[in-house]
Amino acid sequence: MTRASTLARARVAGKTPAMTSVAQRILEEAMALPEDERVALVEALSDTLDRPAEALSPEWKAEVLTRIEAVERGDVEPVEWTDVEARIRSTIAQR
Repeated sequence: MTRASTLARARVAGKTPAMTSVAQRILEEAMALPEDERVALVEALSDTLDRPAEALSPEWKAEVLTRIEAVERGDVEPVEWTDVEARIRSTIAQR
């Protein structure tokens, strides 16, 4: 199992692994911020990482743009993360 899959499974289970109590406290405080401030915080933190950004393939770029346009036209209704998360948890619990 890869580290990424381990972290993903832990997040679905409602846990945040490999995080100190200080980092956990910061996360809890950040979660109380309005969404636009959380987005800005994530972007600022992401900019500090040394990992190079993986470029999207031309196919994925086209797919992303297609999906954005579908949402903007109203062809697709966005689903709240809490609803998606609840469905994921339910699916996992049934296994």
